[in-house]
Amino acid sequence: MEKRDSFASSFGVLVAMAGSAVGLGNLWRFPYLVGTNGGAAFIIIYLAIVFVLALPIMYAEFTVGRRAQSNVFGAFKKLAPGSKWGIIGILAIICCILIVSFYSVVGGWTLDYLVKAVMGEFSSGREGLDGLFAQTVSSNWRPLLFMLLFVGTSSAVLLAGVKDGIEKYSKVLMPLLFLMVIIIAVRSVTLPGAGAGLDFLFKPDFSKVTANTFLDALGQAFFSLSVGFGIIFTYASYVNKNENLIKMSAQTAAADTTFAIIAGIAIMPAVFAFGISPSQGPGLVFVTLPYVFAQLPFGSVLAAIFFFVLYVAALTSAISLLEVAVAYVIEEFKINRKAAVLLVVAIVLFLGTFCSLSQGLLGDVKIFGNNIFDLFDKTTANILIPLGALLIVLFAGWRMKWSDFEDEITSSGKHRINPVYLKFIKFSVRYLAPVVIAVIMIRTFI
Repeated sequence: MEKRDSFASSFGVLVAMAGSAVGLGNLWRFPYLVGTNGGAAFIIIYLAIVFVLALPIMYAEFTVGRRAQSNVFGAFKKLAPGSKWGIIGILAIICCILIVSFYSVVGGWTLDYLVKAVMGEFSSGREGLDGLFAQTVSSNWRPLLFMLLFVGTSSAVLLAGVKDGIEKYSKVLMPLLFLMVIIIAVRSVTLPGAGAGLDFLFKPDFSKVTANTFLDALGQAFFSLSVGFGIIFTYASYVNKNENLIKMSAQTAAADTTFAIIAGIAIMPAVFAFGISPSQGPGLVFVTLPYVFAQLPFGSVLAAIFFFVLYVAALTSAISLLEVAVAYVIEEFKINRKAAVLLVVAIVLFLGTFCSLSQGLLGDVKIFGNNIFDLFDKTTANILIPLGALLIVLFAGWRMKWSDFEDEITSSGKHRINPVYLKFIKFSVRYLAPVVIAVIMIRTFI
C-alpha cells in the first residue's frame, strides 16, 4: 500500500476545509433559504446555531479523525477494536457516494450554464429563460455529458493526491472563489433599488420566524459545514498533530459563514432590484439570475463569472465528498490511489446517470413517491447526515475517553483552551448536540 499522504501546511488545511464547506450550499441553497424564511432573522438564528451547536460537533469530528489518522471506517477499528462503531464509517461512505452522485448532476448544470453564458444565450425574456432551465435538466444526453466533464475534473484533482492535488488546487480555487463572488456582490449592491435587498438581509423581522425557520437553519448549518458525513473526519486524518484544532475549526466555520453572507449580498439586492420574489426557492439561481443578468450591461460577462464561481464551489465540495470514499478504498482494500479514484468515479457515474435521467427519460420512475435525484437528496439530508452526526458525537462524548478527547483537541497540551469553553464543548458534545439532532430526526419522520 502506498504511503499515507497528508497536508503540508496550516493554510492548506484551512483552504481545503473551506473548499469542502463552501459549495452549492452557500451559493445555491443559502440565498433561497434566507428568502423563504424572512431574511435577516434567519441569518441571526443561523449564525447562533453555527457557533453554538455545529462548531462543537466539528470539534468532535476533527478530534476523532486526527486521533485515528485513518479513513472514516478504519478509524473505528483502531479506536474501538471489536466494536460495532465502524457502522459510522460505512454510513458516511454511502452518504458521500449518494450525495456526490446527484451533486455532480447539479455541477454539470453549472458547467452547462457557464457555456450558455459564454454563448450569450441569456438574452431572451423571462419566459424563454424559464423554459431554458426545464430544457436543460430534462434533456437526455446534454446533462450526462456535462456531469461526465464535472466528475472528470474532480477526479483529476484527486489523482494528484492530498498535498499535490486537494491542497494545491484549493490554494488557488478558494481565494479565486472569494474574489469573484465579491465582484458580483459589488455589482449587485450598485443596482438601482438594491437597497431593499440589503434591508431584507440585514434588518430582522422576527414576526416571520416559525419553528421551521429554526429547523431550516439547523439543516443548513449541518449541510454547509459538512457535519456528519465523514468529510471533516477524513480531512482531519491528514492533519499534522501540532495543528490547533479549535482555531482551524473556527476559521473554517468563519470562512464558510462569511462566504454565505457575501453570496446573499451578491444575489438578494439584484433580486429586489428587478422585482423578483426572494422566496423563489431552489430555482433562484438557475431560473431567476439568468433573467437578472439579461437586464444588466455586460450581463453575459457577469453571468459567465457567476456560473464559473458556482462551478468552482461545486467542484471543491465534490472533491471532498469523493475523497472520503477514495481514502476508504485505498486503505481497506490496499490498492493505489489511481485505481481507487477510478473505482469510486465509476460508481458515481453509474448512480449519477440515473439521477440525471430522473429529470427526463426516467421521470416517471418513483421510489417512495420521489424520483431518483430527489430520493438521494432526501435520504442523505434527512436521514444519513443527521444520523452520522448523532453517532459521531455519541462516540466522541461517551465511547471515547474524555481524557483522550482533551489530549487530542489540545494537541497534547500544546494549545491551551479556556477551561470554561472546554466544559461547554463537553456539555455540547455529550448532551446538547445529541438532543438537538434527535429532535431534527424525529421532526423529519413526523
